Amino acid sequence: MALPVALQLYSVRDEMAADFRGTLEKVKALGYDGVEFAGLFGQEPAQIKRMLAEIGLAAVSAHVPLEALLASPEAVVAAYREIGCGFVAVPYVTEERRPGAAGFADTIEDIRALGEAARAQGVTLLYHNHDFEFEKVNGEYGLDVLYREVLPELLQTEIDVCWVKVAGLSPADYIKKYTGRAPVVHLKDFFMKGDKKPEKLYALIGLADDGEPQQEELFGFRPVGHGKQDMPAILCAAEQAGAQWVVVEQDEPAPGDTRLASVEKSREYLRSQGW
Repeated sequence: MALPVALQLYSVRDEMAADFRGTLEKVKALGYDGVEFAGLFGQEPAQIKRMLAEIGLAAVSAHVPLEALLASPEAVVAAYREIGCGFVAVPYVTEERRPGAAGFADTIEDIRALGEAARAQGVTLLYHNHDFEFEKVNGEYGLDVLYREVLPELLQTEIDVCWVKVAGLSPADYIKKYTGRAPVVHLKDFFMKGDKKPEKLYALIGLADDGEPQQEELFGFRPVGHGKQDMPAILCAAEQAGAQWVVVEQDEPAPGDTRLASVEKSREYLRSQGW
């Protein structure tokens, strides 16, 4: 049975900043069932809740920077709970907090505490991975260490399939590994020249190290179903793992596309798969 499809609004962040409600209406018109927030663009939670109800979109989740969560966990969780989000996600950690760094132990403890704070308000904390969590710590992937150290009732997965693939693993297999703990799955497709991850990947998108445009694209994001991913296998795995939502995210549009055009292509592809 196909799952509902949400859009991570970071994918259309420029449009959201320019026209918050109008962009949500366009997202609904494209066929999305819900949204995942990446900032509120100065809007009040109660106002957003009304807006979503009028438009007919579900509030699924929100990406909130770790330091913002740590600064005021109760207030941040309460704001997104008011909007209607059942999940809040840690979207990214800085180098000093990653597996293999001295601060990784603190990251685990901080996330455990945030999971407690979210749970106290009936909200579930998620962790959204990149590829750097697949650095091994004593022979175990850092991401697996995090999920082993923090109990499932305090932390669930938000597996981003792009970064699992970039790290050299099978996204479908990795989703299934966390069956019963994978309520939200991030669908993301990409192009990468060859099978080896480019150096300095996060600085590279569209720019060479000297700031000059790349003569050749080495890595780039694509609409779902238009890149390297085996999306049918990923969608099947999400169903098998017990996911409640799949969320489309495209950090940057494909060459020649607008942000909205890219996410429209993703939704069209998923519809072609019966989703």
